[in-house]
Amino acid sequence: MRFTPQSALLPRQPRITFRLMDAIFQQQTIRVALVGRNLADILPLLDQFPVQLVEETPDLVISHGGDGSLLGAERSYPGVPKFPIRDRRQNPKCPQHDEKAVLTKLFRGELRQTQLRKLSATTEDGEELRGINDIVLSRELATSAIRYRLWLDDVLYRSQIVADSLVVATPFGSTGYFQSITHGNIQTGIGLAFNNSMDLLGHTVVSEETRLTVQLLRGPAVLVADNDLHQIPLKTDDLLHIQVMPQKTPVYGIDVFRCYDCYHLRRDGVM
Repeated sequence: MRFTPQSALLPRQPRITFRLMDAIFQQQTIRVALVGRNLADILPLLDQFPVQLVEETPDLVISHGGDGSLLGAERSYPGVPKFPIRDRRQNPKCPQHDEKAVLTKLFRGELRQTQLRKLSATTEDGEELRGINDIVLSRELATSAIRYRLWLDDVLYRSQIVADSLVVATPFGSTGYFQSITHGNIQTGIGLAFNNSMDLLGHTVVSEETRLTVQLLRGPAVLVADNDLHQIPLKTDDLLHIQVMPQKTPVYGIDVFRCYDCYHLRRDGVM
């Protein structure tokens, strides 16, 4: 079991790889699945590129919307390369990230590629949830906290934690629920946030090879992943196993998708 220093909580972008031209963009025609909201806004722009719109076996998935659209795209097309682009109706763009300009860079193979990690949570009954953002064990009743025991690589970490939830986040997903609890995000490893814990246990960061085992000491609780509507109900004494999956998902243009200038426009309500 290897712990990552708390200095890993830094408000920076995830690690990125750069390729001059991926094979996908050397094809004469690229099979693209388009998902998200307000798709009619982006369809005319795609007509200018060597794209064939498909619903099955795409080479690339373009999600049009926000973070939730990207998460949904990964559930629908797990492991297939993604390109997330924000919906202008709700997400104003800075001058550098006009849709046409960014799409042009994409199909020229000029956008950076990020390999996103994915978490898996399985129950003793074999039920599984997966997420590229986070896995959350949460209380089912708003009036009652949950109690759980936590092992890291089969080594007992805490014999009892009383809290509203346990949030297990990837570096990419740590800018969401994890950050709202810890007021920071991580660049490596797995982040564990103990939401509203009775003993003021805040968070810890462990290596991505760490295997987590959680025993629910007092329920009821629910297990959720990302923004998936599907929930797994859990009862007292149920066990969970959470780990990083070996497979990664390539995503193009994360630095554009999470541009700070664009974010400030959204935060300030500029449309």
